[in-house]
This record gives sequence, structure tokens and C-alpha cells, in this order.
Amino acid sequence: MDKEQALEWDEAQDIVISVDLVAAAKQQLRFLATVDRNRHLYDGPALDRAIYRYKYCWLPLLAKHAESQVSEGPLVVPLDCEWIWHCHRLNPVRYKSDCEEFYGRILDNWDVVSSVQGTSGKQTEAIWNRLYPNEPYELDLSSHLLDVADNILGAPESTKYDLVSAVKRQSPFFYQVSRPSMNDGHFLEEAVARYKGFLHLIKRNWERSIKHFGVPTYDIDLIWHSHQLHPVSYCKDLVAILGKILEHDDMDSDRAKGKMLDVGFSGTTKQWEDTFGSRNWRAGAMNRGSAPSLLPTNLRPLNTVRNKGFASTEYQNMIQLPKTMLVEVVMMEIVEVKNSPNGHKGSLFVSFSKTDPDMLLSTRRRLSISSESGEKRVAAFRCVPNGELLVELMSCSPSHLPIVRPAEILGTTLISLENLLNPVSTFSIEKWFELVPSSGIVSSKPISLRIALSFTPPVLAPYALQLVWTYPFSSSSCFNPLTGKVQHAKSWTRVVDEAGNEVISIQMRDSKKAETRNNCLLKKEVIGMTRYCETCVLAEFVGTGWWLMDSQWFFQLQKTFSEDDHIFELTGSRKLIYVLLFSCSR
Repeated sequence: MDKEQALEWDEAQDIVISVDLVAAAKQQLRFLATVDRNRHLYDGPALDRAIYRYKYCWLPLLAKHAESQVSEGPLVVPLDCEWIWHCHRLNPVRYKSDCEEFYGRILDNWDVVSSVQGTSGKQTEAIWNRLYPNEPYELDLSSHLLDVADNILGAPESTKYDLVSAVKRQSPFFYQVSRPSMNDGHFLEEAVARYKGFLHLIKRNWERSIKHFGVPTYDIDLIWHSHQLHPVSYCKDLVAILGKILEHDDMDSDRAKGKMLDVGFSGTTKQWEDTFGSRNWRAGAMNRGSAPSLLPTNLRPLNTVRNKGFASTEYQNMIQLPKTMLVEVVMMEIVEVKNSPNGHKGSLFVSFSKTDPDMLLSTRRRLSISSESGEKRVAAFRCVPNGELLVELMSCSPSHLPIVRPAEILGTTLISLENLLNPVSTFSIEKWFELVPSSGIVSSKPISLRIALSFTPPVLAPYALQLVWTYPFSSSSCFNPLTGKVQHAKSWTRVVDEAGNEVISIQMRDSKKAETRNNCLLKKEVIGMTRYCETCVLAEFVGTGWWLMDSQWFFQLQKTFSEDDHIFELTGSRKLIYVLLFSCSR
């Protein structure tokens, strides 16, 4: 970053925004996570009913509250209405015009509390029930009785905006911003700074009459959304910054090469780097591709009566697993090379690895040099945040012989991961690294590489556990005792971590449940035993599946493909939490 670029960045940071965008972003992430657990709201009858309730119930109620406070405390917006309101506000120009047309003012979120904040909505519910006696305050999203009924008489039309399409455009957004790093306060503070940089670029384009479709990275986009969710502040702030309200165009989602989003992002990246002298891309904030599709399921009402046989906290600390941190994403670009050796005739590239390989980064990887190849190449990887990155400048000489010559190492440098992350400030660096030349390499000046690095805050690494059986047997004897003879006998199944250390052993058994006058009833259960010989009941078979631990989770077979391949459902509180493909190898 030269002096002029530093001045441009400082000017961008002087932009004044009247909203606490870090707090707003965290609130938005909590809300989107809740909506994503209620996917009925993405499509179908529940979405239609939510739009109906938003247009004819929530907006009129909000308008009354804006005119004269109808409640002693804040209004608490129902989840379904809040989701539609969320998507409507993300078209700030249209939302402003709709509000002004139908209500004479922008309906803001002042004195309104999100449904996910845990605040009691009793006052709001009482007002709602008085205004709309035939419409429940909270919509039962699992109900099959979601047909829209014309039971709200005299309610005015509030928008002709295509809210169904708006919801479908916004539904994939949570997948893009659901990485743990996005909720980190330092990461979000840097995202706010980058959002100001993005607005500054747009301002510069408008001042110079440059027509360019700006495309932000997802950390900037999250902050941009958070700003728009405060519509009055957004309008005032953007008029002060740019002279008019900045539209948020989310109509195009095609990121294929050569399409508008791809071209726009490439142009934004170049302009960012030319203006500010730093990389536009950011670890943990790039497009993740399409969200994985859900398997089709047929949700059934679930009896969630608590099974008294389990204590919710008795065994929660029974299994002790080591806590390993990882850097979720590291992105690296080799920008250019300086003072390459005299007489050098080969093509240059870089090889990088960890001096102490870990479970995530255990092999060497190759990366081209942007200035040499003429094309930007960025490597993305994950690793445990300790040890050092070994970066080697390599030369591959052209050869017309059938024998391929090995690449020659010209020089090396080490980058300490601990130094990168302690203390964490901007989650990125870009500087020259002087290389230690290899034996026999002569250069009049030290060889250097300009390396740009971006990384996410360290997070707890996921655990990879394996089941190891004493004797081979079918999966039907594991968690699917639905057919006649069960083979669980006396064998234990060991759960081991990646290093082969035993975490717990489990066994299925019959246990006496209750004695009657003539006999005793048997129940099937899974018990666990730790390495310290502590034993507890982990699951009990009830009806068609297993209650797990404190009965908040229910595990049952959904579909069988073969003797060893099954799909199981893991459900809780009437919602499908996860669908597992379970395969027992013999």
C-alpha cells in the first residue's frame, strides 16, 4: 500500500454509519440460523401463509405502532413475519417506496424485537389477538393446515412486490455466511472496515461516471445486509455518503465464468487492489458454491414426552475428547518474485507445506506466481495453527528429453503460523519475504517473494471417530433391531479417534424393564463404557427407534438400500435435524 492508496483507505474509514453493524450482523446470523432450522419457510404453503400474514397483519400492526406506540414494551415480531420482512427490506429502494405509498413513511425496526432474542411476546400477542382474532400470533410451521384464508377483513394492500421470489433469492445466503468465523467479533469489525471500502469504491465510480457492477465478498455482503435491515438509518446514511440510496441487486445468482457476477467480481477485485493496494479476497468470505440439497423426507409428528430413564446432565462430561484448534480457511497468493537468480531459464512456481504436517495439511501443494503466469491464483486450505509454513521457490527447466528433470529449489522461507495469529488484527498480511538461497544458487541481491495471506480465526476442530467391531456383523444388529433375531450378544463396539485411542465402547443388550405377576418385560438399550470403566445407558429402543440420552433426540430408520446401507433420521422437537447415510462395513 503506497501513500496514495493509504490515503484512499483512510478516507474510506472516515465514512460515518449510524448503526452498530457488528451487533446487527451477529443478530442477523442468529435469526438466519433459526429460519434455516424452519425450512418450511423457504417454500410451499408455509411461505404463502407467512407472506399473507406479513402483508395483512404485521405491516399494518407495525404502522399503527409507528404512529402511536400501541404497546408499553417493544413489539415482538413472529418468526414467519420477520423472515418475510427481512427479505422485503433487502430491496431497500422498493421497501422505501412501498412503505411511503401505503403508510406515508418508512416503517423502521425502532422499538421492535426479533423473535429469536428470547423476549416475551405476551403484550404483542394480546394486541395481535385483538386486531386479528381469527389469525394465531404464532404460526405452527409443522401444521398441515396452512391454506391461506380470507379472514382478515378490511386490511389494506401493503405491497405488490414479488415476495416469493425475494425469499427464494435470499434462502441460500445463510449457507454462505454460516462458517464459525463469521460470528467472530474481530472478523466482523474488519468486515465493517471492508464494507466502508466497498462504499468508497462505489462513490469513486459515481464521481467519475464509471459504470461498474460492484460485487462484494460475503463478509462485506453480510454487513451490507445488516445495514439494510435498519431501513431509516440505511437511507439517511447512504444519501449522506453517496447522494442517493444504494440499490441492492440480488436478481442474478449465476456465478459461471463470463457471467455478470463473475465479471463484476473480477472488476471489483482489480479496482480494490488498484485503489487500496491490498487483496480483495478474504479467507472465510468467498463463495462456497451451491448449498447441499436436502434429502426428501416425510416428517411425522413426534412424541417428545420426556423419557424419565435418562438424566440430562449426568453423563454429558463422560466422554473427554482432546480440544484441537484449526484455522478454518487460509488463503495464499504468491503475488510476485524479486531478484530471481541470474541466468535462470526455467518457469517459476512455489511449493508449500507444513514443517510439522497435521491431519489437514499433510502434503506439499503447488501454486503459480501471479506476476509470472499472468493470472491470479489463490490457494485455499485448512490447518492446525501451530508450526510453520515452508514456502519454496522452484524452477522447472524446459526439456526436450523423454526424461523429466526434477524441479530445482532456488530458495526457501518459513512463515510462523503462531506469529500470524497472535495477536489477530486484520486476519491478513501482504509483504516481501526474503528467501534463504539453496546451495549453489548465486544471486546479486536476495531473492524475495511477495506473499499475500488471509486467514480465519481459529475454531475448534471437528472430531473424526470410527466404529471398530470385535466381530463382523450386519448393521441390522447395530441400531436397527426391527427384524426377528438380533445378534448383539456379548460383543462390544469400540469408538476410537483418529490416533486409534479408544474413546468409549458401546454394547446393545436386553435389560429388565418391569416385573409383572407372571413375567418380566425386557427392553433393548445401548450402554457405553469409558476407558475408566464408567458405564451408563446411552439409548433406549422405543417403538420404532431409539431415544438418545435425555430424549431430546430420536433416531430411527427411514429407508434401507441393502443389508449394509441405510438412511436414518435424527429428529427432535418435531423438526428433522439431520439425515444420516449409515454404512456398516464387514
